[in-house]
Order: sequence, then C-alpha cells, then structure tokens
Amino acid sequence: MLLDSDTQLNQNSYYEASVSRPSAAPPLAGAIQADVVVVGAGFSGLSAAIELAERGYSVAVLEADRVCAGASGRNGGQAIVGFASGQSPFEQQLGPQAARSAFDMSLEGIELIDQRIARHNIACDRVSGYLYVADSLRKAKALEAEMKGMASYGIKTDLTTGQDVARHIQSDAYCAAAYESVSGHLHPLKYGLGLARAAQALGVQIFEHSAVIGLDRGATLVARTAKGQVHARFGVLAGNCMLGEYGPKVAPDVNSRIMPVGTYIVGTSPLDAALCQQLIPSGAAVCDNNFVLDYFRFSADHRMLFGGRVSYSTRTPADLENTMRARLGRIFPQLGRVGVDYLWGGFVDISMNRAPDFGRLGDNLYYLQGFSGHGVALTGLAGKLVAESIAGQAERFDVFAALKHRDFPGGALLRTPSLVLGMLYHRIRDAL
Repeated sequence: MLLDSDTQLNQNSYYEASVSRPSAAPPLAGAIQADVVVVGAGFSGLSAAIELAERGYSVAVLEADRVCAGASGRNGGQAIVGFASGQSPFEQQLGPQAARSAFDMSLEGIELIDQRIARHNIACDRVSGYLYVADSLRKAKALEAEMKGMASYGIKTDLTTGQDVARHIQSDAYCAAAYESVSGHLHPLKYGLGLARAAQALGVQIFEHSAVIGLDRGATLVARTAKGQVHARFGVLAGNCMLGEYGPKVAPDVNSRIMPVGTYIVGTSPLDAALCQQLIPSGAAVCDNNFVLDYFRFSADHRMLFGGRVSYSTRTPADLENTMRARLGRIFPQLGRVGVDYLWGGFVDISMNRAPDFGRLGDNLYYLQGFSGHGVALTGLAGKLVAESIAGQAERFDVFAALKHRDFPGGALLRTPSLVLGMLYHRIRDAL
C-alpha cells in the first residue's frame, strides 16, 4: 500500500522534470565484498558513503529504486538548522552540555552542505535565508519563545510583528515573522545527484534497482537482493520509512519507532520575477509554526513551490490540487488562480518525539532515521557521524545514540488510525 502510493506520488515532480538523470546504474548481480554496505542512496546513505570512501573504506550502496528517488529527491528543499523536536529532548534527556553539542552539530550540517557544493561543484540553486511565520496571536507567542530559545544557542533572528511583517513577506495571513540567515533552501534532487557523482568519483559502487530483501547479521554482514549479495564488515541502514517495504525483516528492531507521513507540493507556472521579489523580498524559504504546517519557496525559475497538507494515513488526500491551490490562495491571493504545472509528494519518516533516531544494532550495523522533516541538513551530518563512528571515533555519534525513543502506540495495525485521530486534534488546535 505504502509502496504503491509512493510510486504514484512521484509521477509529476518538478524536481524530476528539471534534471537530466544519468542512465541507471546496473542492479547488483552475484556476490561482492566491501568494507561497508549502505542500504539506501538518499542523502544520508550517500553522505555516509562519501565520508567512508574519503577515509579509505570500500563502500557498496544498494538502492531499491533510483538515486534519491525517495524523500531526498522530493522534499521541500529547506535546509534548516536545529531539529523538528526543538532542543527539549536533548536538554531533558542529556543535559545542557550535550544539548549544546547537538545544536552545534546541526549548524555543522548546514556548513557541510555548502562545503560539498563547493568541493564537488554541485549546481543546486542554493539560497541562504529562512523565514518562520505565525498566523495567530497564540502562534506568535510560541514563535517569540522559539526565537528566544534559538538566541540562547547563538542564532540571531529578526522578529517582526503587525505591519512590520511586510518587511519579510507580503501576506495578510501572518501576524508575526522571524528571519534568520543560517538556514536556506536548494534543489534537493540536483544536490542528491551531485552527491552520487561525488561518491562514485571516490570509488563508491552504487547499485540501483537493488532492494535489500534480507540482512544476515554477525561479524560479517550479508545484505541480500533478488540477484546478489554484499558481504561487509559494517552496515548502514539509510532507507528510513521505506526500508521495511522491501525487506520487512531487515530492521524490525527500529522500524516501529518511525512512521511514514505523506507530504505534498505544488509547483506553479513560472511567475514574474518582480512579483516573487515583492512577495518574499529576501528570497527565503518560509514555514509556519502550525502542527499541520505550510512551507514554501520560490524556485530558481520563479515558480512557487508550495508544500503542506500532510497525511498520516498513507492515503493521498482527495482533490489535492484544489486543496493546495486554496491554501496557497489564502496566503497569497495574487497566486490563487495561477497555473499549476506540477503536483507531487512522498513520505518522510518521523519519530514519536520528532528528534533524530541514530543508533546501532549490535557492534557493526548502524541505522539513521527519524529526521522528521529536517532531513536536508541532518542527513548529511548523520552520514558524517556514522562514518566517524565506524572509523573508531564514536563520541559525536553517541550524543544522538543516547537519546531514548519510543515505539509508536498501537502496533502495526493500530498506530496509523491512532495518528489520524491525533492529527485531527492538532488541526483543530491550529484553527483556534
């Protein structure tokens, strides 16, 4: 069900339409040896592969579909400092010193994007600047508190309210806005394909259409596909919520700690550049602070890429284009009737507390999941941390591995209905 929906949701993607993919890498055939096998050729898997190859490890990456065909190549393109959970899980579970270390590493995740763009010559429409917005007085107070929290971690923001909001965004929908220059946005598929080229240039073997259907654990790991095997000393599971769709028994230990959430984006027809400049003068990416949030930005060719309307049921919402158009028109009435050229979506993984879930299964199998909507930046950091840990420097990885995570309630049968009810509750709260 999830796999069928995911395939359908990528049929009309602006990102896919605006790149030229190379020919597909051949699927794995036969048995090969590697120091590390990475399952999943998204941002986290490719990042781990690059970091490991630079340290001299031989790496094989197994991808069930195409490189960045999942969340890495479909997301809103927003590279955000910090965590979807905020700092509370880190502060409460690990204390102030570890919380500061985790936040500083999230800043490193942003820096890592720019380093890789420069080092590997990746053209991906990178823009700095991020705008947090609130659409009610209650949400404005929450935004102010959030910005104070970010200031305590060294992130300066320009918080505006009332008429001053127009300095940042020309919309009557918002009563408060805060701008910061550390976060930003990019074309995620261009970036992901650039990471794949960089990995291959370093000697990483990437096998597409090579779903891992079984994984034998032990001193030597054996990752099995339909037509081949990889024998490796170490493994990295970077398939997120799609991992169990191909091999339900590959990582049942951790699959229950994340949940697939559908998110959807429309891409309008190209707009006048002056209008784009008028509506968001800084060119920043924008996101509100509702639980059921809207997020949007302008593309390099002046399209509005507008996302939101999440689904916890794995079913695509009915009349999606008109629903998204109405949401866009509420924020920018000028755009309520513009043409929509693209409509796509996909599933991201969330954890119960919205904090990233990184850890080990035994001594030599690592997993990276629970990015919860902050994956553009955090996945790169995750890949670097897991490579450090495999190379024997685990201190930074263990900051995240020390976080405790809970399974979603209800088990495999009831957790989706439970979350649908929870989502209804939060929609009602957002409307108040």
